[in-house]
Amino acid sequence: MACPYFVPREIVHNLSWPHPARLPLGAGWTGTCSAAGEPTSTDRAIPVDDNSIRDFCNLGYATACPRLPSSRDWDAIRFSVANSTPEQITLLYVCERDHAPMAHGTMTYDLATSVWRDPHPDARVLRLATSYVHSYRVRQSRSLI
Repeated sequence: MACPYFVPREIVHNLSWPHPARLPLGAGWTGTCSAAGEPTSTDRAIPVDDNSIRDFCNLGYATACPRLPSSRDWDAIRFSVANSTPEQITLLYVCERDHAPMAHGTMTYDLATSVWRDPHPDARVLRLATSYVHSYRVRQSRSLI
């Protein structure tokens, strides 16, 4: 359940998470916060310190985060792999507010073209889903070694 305003940049291995593969995006990520701008914009994303990245951004439900808007659609976005083939990965997503589902559905990522076949209309969901797929693919490639 990553924060909907989190803008992941790259997987990070040096923050102290006991089980990084269990994190909502499948790994710990560095990134920025887009809560100061429009919900779908990354232009005005601001840097975030390591403690906030670890305690708020990667986890969602960050009510103690000073950047979290009081008026918001969702508190967290959750993903899971519904199906994975050599051609595509289908994700289930749930957008939650106050621990209740507000929106849900599926999205399918085409592995040959690296494009979503049925992209979510909200850039926040799309951005986090893409990070989740990236983490999933990294974990899969490591399990083949």
